[in-house]
Amino acid sequence: MNGSNTRLLLLGVLVVGLGIVLGTALWLKLGPQPRFLVGTEQISDGLKQYGNVPDFTLTERSGNNVTLDQLRGKIWIADFIYTSCTDTCPLQTGMMAKLQEEYAASPVVQLVSITVDPERDTPQALAHYAAKYNADANRWYFLTGQRDRIIRLIQDGFHLSVATLPDDTEQSGTIAHSPRFVLIDKEARIRGYYDSRELAAFVRLKNDVETLLKG
Repeated sequence: MNGSNTRLLLLGVLVVGLGIVLGTALWLKLGPQPRFLVGTEQISDGLKQYGNVPDFTLTERSGNNVTLDQLRGKIWIADFIYTSCTDTCPLQTGMMAKLQEEYAASPVVQLVSITVDPERDTPQALAHYAAKYNADANRWYFLTGQRDRIIRLIQDGFHLSVATLPDDTEQSGTIAHSPRFVLIDKEARIRGYYDSRELAAFVRLKNDVETLLKG
């Protein structure tokens, strides 16, 4: 291949790569807005309610099942990540680690990270990932399961967006998904959404957790 062809090939690769990056950035900005398909109401503690999390059963990194019933009575914070993500996931997981440290003395507060890449994020892969963030196995769950169930839970249960992938489990690349944290109360009611990319939203999340703790 001569120099001219090589330059054209490199230019083409750069254009494609830039298109993927820009497309992902645009999707994250425009796509993952909470889809409030249910009515919202403000209740006595001053926080809104965005519907209830539906029943689910997913697999924790330990290999044990985790169900919604096990989370009832807890104030929990959910987010959606995958272990090979180099976009917002490291930021989200780092912020969850800060929350784990901050609420170490509040056993009622539970953290829940759900993978959007369940085919590759096996319990073993999640355990390795969780260990890098010193995730307490009792206080911070990392969940996986069947892809269709996870997609349905995110879209219909949490009212957030996530890209669906083809059945080819070998596909690599970025999985567009919501970078938001979701706050759920002791009765499995969704009480707030918080963009992990905004410091003010993270502060608001902690304030809302404190409100629920006082309730």
